[in-house]
Amino acid sequence: MNILLTGAAGFIGSNLSKELRATSYKLRAFVRYNSRADIGLLSTLPPELLSTVEIIFGDLRDPSAILEAATGCDLIYHLGALISIPYSYLHPVETVQSNILGTLNILEAARQLNIPVVHTSTSEVYGTAMRVPIDESHPLQGQSPYSASKIGADKLVESYYRSFEVPTITVRPFNTYGPGQSARAVIPTIITQALTQDHLNLGSLDTRRDFTYIDDTVSGFLLAGKALIQATSNSYQPSAISHQLEPRPPSPVLGHEYNLGTGTEVTIGEITHLILKILNKPNLPIIQDKERLRPEKSEVLRLLSDNTKARQTLGWTPTINLEEGLTRTIAWISDHLDRYRIGIYER
Repeated sequence: MNILLTGAAGFIGSNLSKELRATSYKLRAFVRYNSRADIGLLSTLPPELLSTVEIIFGDLRDPSAILEAATGCDLIYHLGALISIPYSYLHPVETVQSNILGTLNILEAARQLNIPVVHTSTSEVYGTAMRVPIDESHPLQGQSPYSASKIGADKLVESYYRSFEVPTITVRPFNTYGPGQSARAVIPTIITQALTQDHLNLGSLDTRRDFTYIDDTVSGFLLAGKALIQATSNSYQPSAISHQLEPRPPSPVLGHEYNLGTGTEVTIGEITHLILKILNKPNLPIIQDKERLRPEKSEVLRLLSDNTKARQTLGWTPTINLEEGLTRTIAWISDHLDRYRIGIYER
């Protein structure tokens, strides 16, 4: 099977690349062009795997680049996006163009070439929880330009399934973390500062999140792809009487969204103290940095997933608890501190 993976150079994308190649899928990795030919976290793949990945540089906003990259593929994993919330405050136009127009180009290529798509959403589309746990029917709230752009992308995916029968599945990761993640995310920010400084500069400590270890998130993507391929292989069956194609019954998979979260929550303050406990630095001072605070109405106060649908339909179960995941992450970051700009607020 030939797979196109956008966002392959990113945190989740590079880990998914490794697993896809380990299972012998032929992988075409779409990476945003830069003059340094930088392949991001794909460079962390074992050389024997990386040498078998076809890397294509381009821009999601270029429809011809997407169409060319998708030609000959059997499945698209669409992870490519601008994902930084602080960056979306600074550059909302670029964020919207990359995330909405980029997704539109993926869907158009999939429509023309008849390729199923696993689309990546985010728990941020829910905004601050109106009810918990959050299931997939929870209202969507655009509390940042980033979340609004992902809501737009999700709705485009829905529309292409409903309007043109493009086979799609949407997965919504909840705050993925683990080895290799950049300090744009809160857990590496806490760990890098705790390892090297005599205090921590953080934003809000009261927001609540559902943190999911990278291996569990990747397993959800793999199961979503498997379910999508299975669903699309069950094509229309000819009627024994009329010899015409009978419409399929509604699919329990196609066109659906799936939360990939653990179903547990923790405040940023609590996870900070857990990290400090693991590092045996329980009394390290924490300073609230105003630069790291979101605008008041934009801050998402609580995210807690209901993963029942993913468990029942995809067979997905998270297996790594928070303390084990943090211990693994701390060990990796400790060995790779040279990859981080310690103390600098990464947007």
